[in-house]
Amino acid sequence: MRWADVSAVMAIERTAFTLPWSDYTYRHELLENRNSHYFVARYCNGRRSSPGRLTWLFGRSTRRGPVVAYGGFWLVVGEAHISTIASDQQWRGRGLGELMLLAMIERSIELGAEMVTLEVRVSNTVAQRLYRKYGFEQVGRRPRYYRDNDEDADLMTVEGIQSAAYRATLASLRAALEDRLRHSEARPPG
Repeated sequence: MRWADVSAVMAIERTAFTLPWSDYTYRHELLENRNSHYFVARYCNGRRSSPGRLTWLFGRSTRRGPVVAYGGFWLVVGEAHISTIASDQQWRGRGLGELMLLAMIERSIELGAEMVTLEVRVSNTVAQRLYRKYGFEQVGRRPRYYRDNDEDADLMTVEGIQSAAYRATLASLRAALEDRLRHSEARPPG
């Protein structure tokens, strides 16, 4: 994610969260927080390049399509903490949240993290199911974590992400996601 992406990210943020971050928060995260790592996924007219790296939707493509999803994490002392993840409302259910999660886990591994942690609303069973698919387990609960309605958050963690066993699982999940995205509808919704 670049500073130029923030207005598009904020548009998604306002529809995804009842208490969205401010552009000031993103400015701080992108320009001042050396521990933060943020990503965007873009729609690139359905054209695909280098499917082994998923660049046709994520990250390193030189084409500039609209932002359809984003995510970010902080890396502190061997722990990657996912701070945000969301997709455009019109693109939900198409694997973009999973794409962002996969990208953040892979980057965490590249940076030497041993574990990934996040908070999720106790009512968000769809997200919890995705996180469990990637090996996350509930390790705690944060009472009244969400200020908009005092909802609790489940604290979920996946440990041992550097292990050969986890990397093999991740490779299998990546292959399945690539296949899903390759065979899914490549046109924008609507």
